[in-house]
Amino acid sequence: MSTFAFGTYRVTDLNPLHIEAIKEAVEAGVRLIDTATNYMDGGAERAIAKALESFDYDIRNNVKIVSKFGYIQGTNLAKHKQEPFEDVVEFSETCYHSIAKTFLKKQLSESLERLQLQTLDCYLVHNPEYFIYDALNKNKEPEEILDKMYTRLYEAFVGLEEEIKEGRINSYGVSSNSFGKPKDDPEFLPYEDLLTLAQNAAIEVGNEVHSFTTIELPVNLLEREGLACAAWAKENGLRVLTNRPLNAQKDGLMYRLAEYEEPKEYYHALNEFLEICENDDLKDLYNLIEQMDTNKHKFGWIGDYDNFLYAQILPHIKKTIEKIAPEVLDVLLQYIDNFLNEYRKMVAYECSKMTKTVLKEEFASCEKKMQECALEFLLEQDTIDYIIVGMRKPTYVHEVMALKG
Repeated sequence: MSTFAFGTYRVTDLNPLHIEAIKEAVEAGVRLIDTATNYMDGGAERAIAKALESFDYDIRNNVKIVSKFGYIQGTNLAKHKQEPFEDVVEFSETCYHSIAKTFLKKQLSESLERLQLQTLDCYLVHNPEYFIYDALNKNKEPEEILDKMYTRLYEAFVGLEEEIKEGRINSYGVSSNSFGKPKDDPEFLPYEDLLTLAQNAAIEVGNEVHSFTTIELPVNLLEREGLACAAWAKENGLRVLTNRPLNAQKDGLMYRLAEYEEPKEYYHALNEFLEICENDDLKDLYNLIEQMDTNKHKFGWIGDYDNFLYAQILPHIKKTIEKIAPEVLDVLLQYIDNFLNEYRKMVAYECSKMTKTVLKEEFASCEKKMQECALEFLLEQDTIDYIIVGMRKPTYVHEVMALKG
């Protein structure tokens, strides 16, 4: 039987509620926290440190922290452009990637400082398949791609075994979305040879045995291919962490496997906001809000809205209000914030209605909320040790932990 771990993908030390949620989770019995160097540009690791400082040593010592390295985003991307890191895959304008040993060591030093630790329980190579994606885009041969991929992983494992020897980590592993793909998918990352690479790396460094202990991959009610990898891992004595338990892909589309209540305050917030925008200075803002209301049911899943919010809505709002007088702006921003909070709840509600309709066959036997059925499916898997769930509010922690009985 598996258990829950606390996922910190969108957790930041700047939000007191996130820190409180981590505390609640630890008090409720969560003993593994999953994070990464790039989560909220280091804010997730700082939040973990802030939350754990309120516990005594025995509890802190029993909470295992798994962090990951590989992504070059935010502050790291700015550093890279000033002084380039080694062996970098330039995947997109906002996302570069590296698993070079030199980058690994720098990232680990920064993670330990943010987490206020001398030793990290486990350090994972984070989605190394970005090299595969890039090579496929450049039309390289599959055998050439995998040979180079294994070489890069081996060099990373050597660096990780060196960190084992120096005592800065207790173990390591790989977190890969590609572990959850079908074996005939060009983006699939073969995992059977990873332990051989790890043992050879240990020998090169002078360690008697390797310290490769953990894999992380997406598994959920819709995406079950990763269960084969999980079975292999358990047969070889590895710890299995699964992510994206509620964010599932099917036929190229993403679905949030959760149900949400219709927000009671939405139409009040909408009408109140429209009322204060009924003047010539705010005509563009009025039109935007009307369009948003009309299209609230057209998002595939809540992640689509979040992307649209930052790419389109917020820039448009910023441009619309830039000439508003300061004494009016403060009040207006409160209405904007209130409306956007309620609008996101409404989009989540609309998405959940659509999801339940589209996935009615998958949830035909589900007599509970979708999220409960989805999580219970994973709890029943004996090849999974930890289910990583994003629990950014104390209320989420209580809902999730209640499923453990």
